[in-house]
Amino acid sequence: MLAWTIYVSFFGVVALMLAPRDNARAVRWVALASALAGLGIALASLVHLPNGPFEPLVKLPWIAALGSDYFLGADGISRVLALLTGVVAVAGVLFSWNIEHRVREFFAFYLALVGGVYGVFLSFDLLLLFVFYELAIIPKYFLIAIWGSTRKEYGAMKLALYSFLGSGMVLVGLIAAFVMSGEKTTNLFLLAQQPFPQSFQLWAFPLTFLGFAILAGLWPFHTWAPTGHVAAPTAASMLLAGVVMKLGAYGCLRVAMTLFPHGLDPWGFAVLGFGSWRDVFAVLAVIGIVYGASVALVQSDFKFVIGYSSVSHMGFVLTGLLTLQTTGLSGAVLQMFSHGVIAGLLFAVVGRMVYERTHTRDLAQLEGMGLGRAMPFAAVTFTVASVASMGLPGFSGFVAELQILLGAWQAFPALALAAGVGVVIGVAFILRALQKAFLGGGDAAGARGDFATGAGTMASISLPERLGSALLIGASLAVGLYPRCLLDPIVSALSTPLFHELLKGSVP
Repeated sequence: MLAWTIYVSFFGVVALMLAPRDNARAVRWVALASALAGLGIALASLVHLPNGPFEPLVKLPWIAALGSDYFLGADGISRVLALLTGVVAVAGVLFSWNIEHRVREFFAFYLALVGGVYGVFLSFDLLLLFVFYELAIIPKYFLIAIWGSTRKEYGAMKLALYSFLGSGMVLVGLIAAFVMSGEKTTNLFLLAQQPFPQSFQLWAFPLTFLGFAILAGLWPFHTWAPTGHVAAPTAASMLLAGVVMKLGAYGCLRVAMTLFPHGLDPWGFAVLGFGSWRDVFAVLAVIGIVYGASVALVQSDFKFVIGYSSVSHMGFVLTGLLTLQTTGLSGAVLQMFSHGVIAGLLFAVVGRMVYERTHTRDLAQLEGMGLGRAMPFAAVTFTVASVASMGLPGFSGFVAELQILLGAWQAFPALALAAGVGVVIGVAFILRALQKAFLGGGDAAGARGDFATGAGTMASISLPERLGSALLIGASLAVGLYPRCLLDPIVSALSTPLFHELLKGSVP
């Protein structure tokens, strides 16, 4: 049933392209119906098989010469990330209800991107996974280049170039695995069972891992992310931070670390204090945590603050993956979900509620507008999103970051301490942004006058925006109050034979 998340998304694209161009209302409802259908299917699948084993969904012959099948399946990790995609997709449609320019094309690209993301999370044939992975790049380029702002062509092109560079590295790694296996198959399960020589894994792993990690925002290959976030329209920013960056982290775990687990083994010598690729990437991930938070602390553009915060939080995901034990890995996957909904909410407030009403993202200008009184719903929503981003107990981020830090403490204590510093800086930058944007001087009447439009006043927060906010806040709260609903399926997936070689006795 979960395979239908892909199909309803692409059926939605077809329906949109057949809809009358001038009927924006019908286009919006078709997009919302498609997104809601995907969310409903993902939620039903997780509820029906919360701790079930791997479930094959579809397996049909595809390219016989390469041993490639149209092979879709789902384990606990796939189900959790499919649910994340559904939540963010629905919220993105709701926060795009005001789109007026080429509405049909906007939502067609949007649903194509969503369908590609579902496809990546459900593909267990590596060639099929790569096709869906590439399919997600094209729509996000056009969403930014056509409907974006602030150097949108530059942001879209930079994102596409970085994405294609990473994809090229991944493709080389997959071709190498195909050739070395001698099996003429691209089935993930069959390739993961191959005893690749360690000498091969020691170069294939970093190539493939880095190819995916570029999309996950690994420092210093992260620079596309803040630029792309700022240039993108609100819904595209939500998808970019919420699920597209997760494609990179998912690929690191599902492909690079599963196919080449011994690429993480010690080299037998040290270079500049590094004794393995695990050490190298763990240090880069923690640098990303501290660097992203530090740069966010000094930004004057509200959206850049959230963009760099995404780099910092994705650093936690990659750090958790590299702990190579269940606590850290499950925390990393949970952090993918948590950051997806929280970052989506932050971008929604900044891009839709604030920027489209004030026409500025400059914190110095926003500070004197009294937005806390002029836009109380936006202020409360951003406050809730802020405390969730800080990892306050009761929200999903608390459990996720706690597990990552516990796993990191067992694997590399010094880096865990550095990551803790990043948490403190993260509290500082989010409080600074909250203070400047919503708790500064000014009065509501004056603020409304500054935004005068033809109607003479700033537009109030719409019902779709309120519903989208409630959905994202509710998702973070539900997982924060009862984390087992996602942790149990994640841990169940990590206990399968697919991850056995990766997890066995790797933590010193």
